[in-house]
Amino acid sequence: MIVWINGAFGAGKTSTARELIDLIPNSTLFDPELIGGGLRDLLPQKRLAEVGDYQDLPIWRRLVVDTAAALLAELGGVLVVPMTLLRQEYRDEIFGGLASRRIPVRHVLLGPGETILRERTAAREEPDTPDGIPDADQRVRQWAYDHIEPYRAALGWITADAHVIDNGPLDPRRTAQRIAEAVRTGAAAACEIVQTPEPTAETLAAGVLLFDEQDRVLLVDPTYKPGWEFPGGVVERGEAPARAGMREVAEELGIELGEVPRLLVVDWEPPRPPGFGGLRLLFDGGRLHSGTARRVLLPGSELRDWRFVSEQEAAELLPPTRSERLRWALRARERGTVLNLEAGIPVG
Repeated sequence: MIVWINGAFGAGKTSTARELIDLIPNSTLFDPELIGGGLRDLLPQKRLAEVGDYQDLPIWRRLVVDTAAALLAELGGVLVVPMTLLRQEYRDEIFGGLASRRIPVRHVLLGPGETILRERTAAREEPDTPDGIPDADQRVRQWAYDHIEPYRAALGWITADAHVIDNGPLDPRRTAQRIAEAVRTGAAAACEIVQTPEPTAETLAAGVLLFDEQDRVLLVDPTYKPGWEFPGGVVERGEAPARAGMREVAEELGIELGEVPRLLVVDWEPPRPPGFGGLRLLFDGGRLHSGTARRVLLPGSELRDWRFVSEQEAAELLPPTRSERLRWALRARERGTVLNLEAGIPVG
C-alpha cells in the first residue's frame, strides 16, 4: 500500500511523512524528488531545458511507479510518499501505473490556508542550498510562491479525489496522527483508479468509433492514463475482436450495439520499450441518436468524461499515435474501405 501525501509546496508534507513512518508499522519513506535530482545528473542539459519541471519528464513519472513497486517488492509494508501532484493527468498516469501493479494508493491532501502557506514559505530555509549561490533560499521561496496559484487551480480535482486534512493549526506529529487514523479507519480510502495489468507481450486491442448526427466522434477520458481514448480495450483470449469492441462499449458506456461493427483500420503498433506494441483495430460503431447518447453511463473508476468532438478537436485531445489512427479510420469510413497501417501509416 502507498500513502501519498499531496499538498502545496510548504504544506508540511515531508516533515509529516517522517512522523508518519513512526506511526504506521513496517512503513518506509519514499521521496520521488530524489528521482528528479538523479535525472538532473543523468539526462543531457538539452533535454532538461525542454521542460519546466522534472515532473514533465515521462521518464520521471515511469521511474516513480517502477521504483515504488520495486521498494514494496523488496521491503513489503507501506510506502509513505510526500509529493506534490497538481496536474491531474500526471496523477492518472502514476496512480494508474501503480493500480496496474495491484498497489492500492491512499491519497491524502494537506490543506492549510493560503495565509499559513505564505507564512511557512517566508520562514523556510533550505538546508541543502549549494554554497556560493547568492539568494538561493529566496529563489526557492519565490518558486514556492509561484506555485500557490496552480495549487489553488488544482484543488477542484484534488479535493474530489483525496482525503483532506487541514493541518494549519497542527504540528507535523499531530498531522501524522490524523493521517494514520484516517488510514486505519478507512476514511482515507483507496483510490478508485483501476487498470488491467501491463502487458507482458504484444496485445490485440479493439476500439469502436461512435458518431453523432453531425459526424463528430465520441472520445472518453480515462482516469488511469493521460490523454483521451476511443471506447474499447484489449481483446481477451478466445474472443472475436469485433465482439470485444462491442463488449467494451457496453461496459464503458452502458450502450448495447445492435449490429457487429464494420472494420475500418488495422494498425500495427511497433514495440517501444517498455511497451510491447501489437495490433490495434478500429471499428465503425455507427451513429448514436441523441436519446441514446443521453443514456451514456460511465464507470467512475475508469472513465471521468466523454464527449463528441470534430476531427480537429480530437487531434488536440488524443496522443499523436491515436490521432493518426483516427485520421485514417475516418478516411476509410468515407471511402467504404479498410486500411492497413503500420505505426499509423497506410501500407500496401
